[in-house]
Amino acid sequence: MNYFKKKNLTMNNIIKTLISFGLMMLLIQVNTKAQTVQPKWWFGVSGAANANFYDGTTQRLNDNLIVPTAFHKGKGIRPFGSVLMEYRPNQTWGGALNIGYDGRGGKFDDKVAPCNCPTTLNTNLSYLTVEPTLRLNPWQSGFYIFAGPRFGVNLKKNFSHTQLKQPNTDAEFSEVRKYLFSGQVGVGYDIPMSSESSTTKFVISPFVSFHPYFGQDVRNIESWSNTTIRAGIALKFGSGKKVVEVVAPPVVPVDVSFSVQAPGPLLSKRVVSETLPLLNYVFFDQGSSQIPNRYTSLSTSQADGFKEVQLQEEETSNSNGRSARQLNVYYNVLNILGDRMRADQSIQITLSGASLAGPNEGKAFATSIKDYLVNIFGISENRIATNGRTKPIHPSEQPGGKKELNLLRQGDRRVDIQSSSNTLMMEVGGGMMMPVKINATQSDSMADQVVFKVDKASEILTSYTIDLTDQSGMTKQYGPFTRGQERISGKTILGSDKVGDYKVVMVGTAKDGSTIRKESTLHLAIQDEKVENGLRYSVLFNFNESNSIAAYDQFLRNIVSPLIMDGSTVIIHGHTDIIGSEAYNFKLSQNRAEHAKQIIADALASSGKGNVKFEAYGFGEALDKAPFDNNRPEERFYNRTVIIDINPGK
Repeated sequence: MNYFKKKNLTMNNIIKTLISFGLMMLLIQVNTKAQTVQPKWWFGVSGAANANFYDGTTQRLNDNLIVPTAFHKGKGIRPFGSVLMEYRPNQTWGGALNIGYDGRGGKFDDKVAPCNCPTTLNTNLSYLTVEPTLRLNPWQSGFYIFAGPRFGVNLKKNFSHTQLKQPNTDAEFSEVRKYLFSGQVGVGYDIPMSSESSTTKFVISPFVSFHPYFGQDVRNIESWSNTTIRAGIALKFGSGKKVVEVVAPPVVPVDVSFSVQAPGPLLSKRVVSETLPLLNYVFFDQGSSQIPNRYTSLSTSQADGFKEVQLQEEETSNSNGRSARQLNVYYNVLNILGDRMRADQSIQITLSGASLAGPNEGKAFATSIKDYLVNIFGISENRIATNGRTKPIHPSEQPGGKKELNLLRQGDRRVDIQSSSNTLMMEVGGGMMMPVKINATQSDSMADQVVFKVDKASEILTSYTIDLTDQSGMTKQYGPFTRGQERISGKTILGSDKVGDYKVVMVGTAKDGSTIRKESTLHLAIQDEKVENGLRYSVLFNFNESNSIAAYDQFLRNIVSPLIMDGSTVIIHGHTDIIGSEAYNFKLSQNRAEHAKQIIADALASSGKGNVKFEAYGFGEALDKAPFDNNRPEERFYNRTVIIDINPGK
């Protein structure tokens, strides 16, 4: 699930595009508009451009051609055209039907075959499409929302494949699905072009629609799926009468709502059993092919006595701070690998090294690790394969990228540990090594934080502060803040006190220069000698991806969700590394947390568990909330995470 942040469109960007288009359409409205008794029937044509985005894997192009390197992602622009018919019984809702040509072709991202030969794959995939939609006009203006199914009949399935030193191939994909049943959602705006006195109505309707990958698996084999954003214009004709109505502009009050969410009794400590994902990457320093000394190296005698379980020993950790405990586990990744391979003689691995200096240096990285496993842990050489590459299997640096290349290239200078063994790798797949369980005692946790919510803060306010005044009249001020939600540790607020009652005042500066003041109250208390046993799980994301891949979907549904009992509180917080803009990373972390929450909530609902409280937050790249520093590539990889804390009920 790697792809270059800012360059490749994520699900977050797609939804933002649709919302932005809708808001733009609303702003077009004027104070006086012609409320027309619209024709019930409309007929016309539409034309658009399909922005197609490919995901998944395709390597077996047909029965005669299996390319040496799998293609995973791609994109392309292709035309769409249709004839259309709309039925609008009133100004609020209606229906439409489009029948036409739907181009879903594009070009996969270029790859480099094992022979170090550049290779490309293009396709002119297209369909005859039938698209019935429900049309909603919630504001009875030109702006409308539409959604409905899409039924596609395949017309073309040809491809063009090139590889250096090999003949070009122009042929057809095999196993292409003849019929696809998927869906779409979109927005549009009807712009009247005919005069008010004309009985024949003519409108131009720019529109944008989103066609997610659901139901768009192109072939019966492999996992190639297609996501499309369609932008175009429709021309519609009808006959009807109009009535002019004066509409007052909406009054937007300059105000916000403010609330304080206090935790229950603050516990003196919480015992947490944490399941830590184990990165299957070993990063190498520039200018050296030796294993960096930050990775724990053992002697032969030390390796004889090493057991993975030794890393589970309890250490005290603040859950909001950077965790040396977790990094210590990761820096033992080669020792964990050796211990697992020694325990299970059936495990075989491939070490794939990558370096911009070339495949030879990449293979030298892999050989260093192989030598360590063979010489220190006594693993047979026949069980370890090595290879070298210019870029890793899932690179962070993408073609055309120009920003923060130094940080991205540090993350791509590494060895990937690959295996098909369920003993070594995650039981639900995904390419990551089996997690390590750690026992820890937390003195401060997410469950002990006070949540301050300022609705519409980013829209109405330039900034705001939070003032907390205790019974003695002492005031502590926090801020300034700009986001709609902030969290402050309850123990930080109390300081040396065990109990505190506070008057809470939010003072915000509105964008029009006015001051907005809101008040509330807060009670905090520490409950000494109370210990709560909780669980913690982490989900790691590759570069820029907000949606967890299918393997993590299974992990959250099948591993995490069954452990959540009725009455529990599930706190989900998302984080990112420092690559990219602060605003983008904040939104990305929110999307990651919300997506994980939705998967778990769906799984709990399916199992009949309803008495579970959720809290989901995004912290972006905030350094005071980040689990790790951002100095090394492994720290940045671990910061691309969603952390799930499961606290039992009373």
